[in-house]
Amino acid sequence: MTTFLLVIIYMAFISLGLPDSLLGVAWPVMQSDLGAPLDTAGFLFMTIAGGTIISSLVSGKVLKKFGTGKVTFVSVLMTAVALLGFHLAPSIVWLFVCAIPLGLGAGAIDAGLNDYVATHYKAHHMSWLHCFWGVGATFGPIIMAQFISGQSSWRNGYFTISGIQFALVIILFFALPLWNKVTKNSNIDLIEHLEDSKRASFDDVKPLQIKGVKLALVSFLFYCGVESTVGLWGSSFLVNVKELHVALAAQWVSFYYAGITIGRLITGFITFKISNVILIRTGQIITLVGAALLFLPLPSIFSLVGFIMIGLGLAPIFPCMLHETPTRFGKKHSQTIMGYQMAVAYTGSTIMPPLLGFIASRSTIGIFPICIVIFAAVMLLSSEKLNSLLKRKNTSSTTI
Repeated sequence: MTTFLLVIIYMAFISLGLPDSLLGVAWPVMQSDLGAPLDTAGFLFMTIAGGTIISSLVSGKVLKKFGTGKVTFVSVLMTAVALLGFHLAPSIVWLFVCAIPLGLGAGAIDAGLNDYVATHYKAHHMSWLHCFWGVGATFGPIIMAQFISGQSSWRNGYFTISGIQFALVIILFFALPLWNKVTKNSNIDLIEHLEDSKRASFDDVKPLQIKGVKLALVSFLFYCGVESTVGLWGSSFLVNVKELHVALAAQWVSFYYAGITIGRLITGFITFKISNVILIRTGQIITLVGAALLFLPLPSIFSLVGFIMIGLGLAPIFPCMLHETPTRFGKKHSQTIMGYQMAVAYTGSTIMPPLLGFIASRSTIGIFPICIVIFAAVMLLSSEKLNSLLKRKNTSSTTI
């Protein structure tokens, strides 16, 4: 029973990843069909991300009132309806209308399932959970590419993904009783979780005053800046600068998401031998090298290598930074700081891609690799400065 529900949760996280990569790969065709400016995709992305931030902030109260099973069911239903709306949308205005429930649904699923798995399952399942998001994000562009290459029909691509979501809605509906059964079998874990939350609520220390927290937030901001910007504008860069066919560009972007997925699968095994700090640093360096390949005047095939390297480099950074939070700043403050980190991460996803789109629409999409290099460099520098600060702090504590 517990295992069956876990499979359903993994399926839900695959569905969470499917829509995340669609807009970026479909936009070159959508833009011409709808007669929209280039930077409209950035504002659509911002609308979706804004909905995600809002639903994440209120998810705690909603989850307590209705339970994770019901919230997940309704949220997936919202995303399915929103994607169907993208298929039917007669104009840009309707795309913005549909972007709102798409973002609201995604945020609630993300927050709810992460919390549920953390509370009711062992720690290693969390790593695989984020890996399954990558599976969805990888197959999204592949599915869309099939329709774009056939009839340039981005609408049918959205219709297919919507159909997959509706199928999951049916499964989630019949699985609703399982959530309470698994919860009742996890009473010990729940009590411990509630006691930790209660202790954290009585803590008077302001987490932002802890040394290194602000540097960690900067790292999260620019990590999501890289991840979301590559996903949204990578296809447009390949089409307009590298002169690739739209379908081929979509396939290359899918390799980027495949790099994240495979990288996280591998990371789950090598964390037993290598520390989080080394994995974070190595991933950031690989990301920076991959971004440099896009920037340098090299043959187009090097762009594919660059996208794969960026994906592989990003893979361990996010989960390892989250896992390091209690070690870096203490268990008493980890829950609060974790919330700050997720909020800043979503903010990076919301602001960075539209900012690049705004600048590119007034200059050229050729600035894409330059921005990725800058974002990756700032992420690496802030992370290394944090490591140095914490090392000095630990040394001084040991000396005392």
